This record gives sequence, C-alpha cells and structure tokens, in this order.
Amino acid sequence: MDDAFLQPPEHRPAAPVAEAAGVPVIDLSPLLAGDGVDALAAEVGAACRDWGFFVALGHGVPAETVARAMDAGRAFFALSPERKAAVRRTEREPLGHYDAEHVRNVRDWKEVFDMFPRELPAAADGELVFRNKWPDGDLPEFRKELEEYAAAMEELAFKLLELIARSLNLRPGRLHGFFREQTTYTRINRYHPCPRPDLVLGLGRHKDSGALAILCQDDVGGLDVRRPSDGEWVWSNDTYESVEHRASVNSETERFSIPYFFNPGMDTLIEPLQEMVTDDNPSRYNGFSWGEFFSTRRKSNFRKLSVENIQITHFRKDGLVV
Repeated sequence: MDDAFLQPPEHRPAAPVAEAAGVPVIDLSPLLAGDGVDALAAEVGAACRDWGFFVALGHGVPAETVARAMDAGRAFFALSPERKAAVRRTEREPLGHYDAEHVRNVRDWKEVFDMFPRELPAAADGELVFRNKWPDGDLPEFRKELEEYAAAMEELAFKLLELIARSLNLRPGRLHGFFREQTTYTRINRYHPCPRPDLVLGLGRHKDSGALAILCQDDVGGLDVRRPSDGEWVWSNDTYESVEHRASVNSETERFSIPYFFNPGMDTLIEPLQEMVTDDNPSRYNGFSWGEFFSTRRKSNFRKLSVENIQITHFRKDGLVV
C-alpha cells in the first residue's frame, strides 16, 4: 500500500467504532406544513449546539430523485478508467472526476465526482476555472439526474437555513442573502473496499467549512462523527460549531454517498454576525474572504503540502479561549 494513504497512528480508525445513543433525528415536515416551526427551530438549534449534525426525516426531497442520483453515481464510477479520465479534474479546473484527493495532507481511499449546480466565472486570480465536465457520450442522462438532485437539495438547504436563523433568534431570512451567488457543489463519493481499513480512511478527519453539508448515503455505513461531549468517534460566533467527522472503509463492500455542500458566494466576507457579538461575547474571528479561502482549499487537494491545509481555526483572534 502506498504510504500516501497511511494515517498517523493516533488517527487510525479503532475497531469497533463506538455506537452513539441519542443521535438527533428530526422530522422536518412541520416546516413544510407551516405549523410548529418555532418548536422545530428549537429542536434544530439543540442538535446544532450539542452534536453539530442531525438525521433529517420528512424533508420533502422525493425518494425517486435521490434514487436516480445514486444510480447515476454508480453508473459513472462503473465506467472504464479511460472514460473517467476524459472528465478528470485538474488543479486549474477542479470539477469532474478525481481519485487522489488529500485531506489533512493524507490521501483518501476514494474517488469522487464534483459538479457545480451554478457554474462560476474564472477566479479573480485567473487560476481556477469552475467548469462542469459531463460524461455526455457515455451517460446522456447523468447531467439531468444530478441537476435535479442539486435543485432539490438547494430548496432543502434554504429551509434548513431558515430554521437555523430562527434558532439563533434571527429573522428567518437573515442568512439567505449570503447565498444569492454560491460556490455550492454536489459530490458523489465512491469508497472502494480496502485491504487494510485499519490503516487508512476513505475521508480523513475534518470539519466542513461551508454553511451546510447535506449527506445522502447508502446502507453500508462508514460515516464517523466525533461527539463533542466526550470526543468519541460515533456513527453516524462558535454558538454552533462544525462537527469533526471522517469516513471509514471496510475490506469487503464499496460504499457510495452524495454530499451537497451549501456555500456562500466568492465575494462574501466571513465574520461573526453583528447580532451574535456583544461586550460579553466579543467577535472570536478575524474577517476573511470566502473566495480566497475556498480557492486555497481546492488547490490543496492536489498535492501534499509542507504546512497544514488552511482551516477556519486559523482565523481565530489571538488570546481568546474558545
């Protein structure tokens, strides 16, 4: 096995992974019905505060839309290496197929396909071109199926954004303006069976840096979430913190998942909202450009760096204990 895949000993998956009790499972149907929204927002707020994630039921996304997207992903990954190479992403064009992504400077045991529901112009520095690459000649329905899935996810994401705003005692649409332009993307993951799942990870430990990540996964299992209360890895202005998570692999069965990463526009300034800052709770972060941050993270996926990949924590103000 290539040493690039090997996790440091302290971050290798333990067996068995602890099973969690009390994982939040939230029925979102009251929001769709327009009834009981305040109680639902409080439930979402508690899950965000105590866990950093929850399982959503009654979300309104048609099962057929999900099934078609998952089938489309399986069909794509079943293509020959040569056909997948025709839509391979590059450091300058970071959309399409890729099988050598690095998280925390360690290579992941997986292959992915990334697409932007809304394509962007070239980055300000002229280095990145966010142009979707589609396997139209091989899978003529692939684009349609993923675009339908992404549209359903965007509708759900804005509903979740409203609940999160309400849970923070903000007006329901307070956060919507940051997403008029987006760097949102949909990803299909394929985690291959691994001969040494005790040494590698399908996806290394990390915290998502965007606003929301909505994950659809098959029934194989492999998502590990670090429970904030005790630091155990369990299934599955800092008021709400992105939860650390990873993906384990196994030696027998491949696993598929489709995460949808709901991100703001390139020109968004990321800093604590004015409503969340008081004399007793000062701003804990220096403001930074989302576009610069996002582009830097995308570039770091292509090679092992001499320094840690850029993280949100790098923007914490000196001297604050959080």
